[in-house]
Amino acid sequence: MVLSDKTIKEELAKGRIVIEPLDESCLQPSSVDLHLANQFRVFRNNRLPYIDVRESVTDLTELVEMDGDRPFILHPGEFALGSTLERVALPDDVVARLEGKSSLGRLGLLIHSTAGFVDPGWNGRLTLELSNVANLPIALYCGMRIGQISFLRMTTPVERPYGSPGLGSRYQGQTEPTASRYYLDCKIEHKLGSDRQGQG
Repeated sequence: MVLSDKTIKEELAKGRIVIEPLDESCLQPSSVDLHLANQFRVFRNNRLPYIDVRESVTDLTELVEMDGDRPFILHPGEFALGSTLERVALPDDVVARLEGKSSLGRLGLLIHSTAGFVDPGWNGRLTLELSNVANLPIALYCGMRIGQISFLRMTTPVERPYGSPGLGSRYQGQTEPTASRYYLDCKIEHKLGSDRQGQG
């Protein structure tokens, strides 16, 4: 079930759910508004001829930090990684959903492509997958409300929370927009495939 504002407050008070820093005015009926941090990871398409999912894309992106009230301009069709200002931590029996703000969606701003799901045991800032599907550039400001997070109680606590050994949790504890680490999964799959061939 989705947690109400009353239950969210109780879980925050107990320290089971952590949102730091927390602006209590951002508590909504069934969610909490999160804010945009001042760091962005932008893609430099002149560095690689294409994206190979089996290779690290660290060289493809560059970390940009905005100072003061200077906006980050996201142009039509552009994609960049951002981050929540808040650190979020979840217990082993709560899962969260990150969604965009309706008012920003009506301007053509999407804050995630697929990464709206936050596993039990997560601890860190959330990376945002920012896309502009409008026809005009959108100015984004540090500290603006960028999305909302809701919480769902699980039927039982999970046996292996996010970050547990053997899970391959790639982003636990992240503090800035983090580039894809999918290539690490490809290396594991390649090794498993080689091991299977060797046994055949």
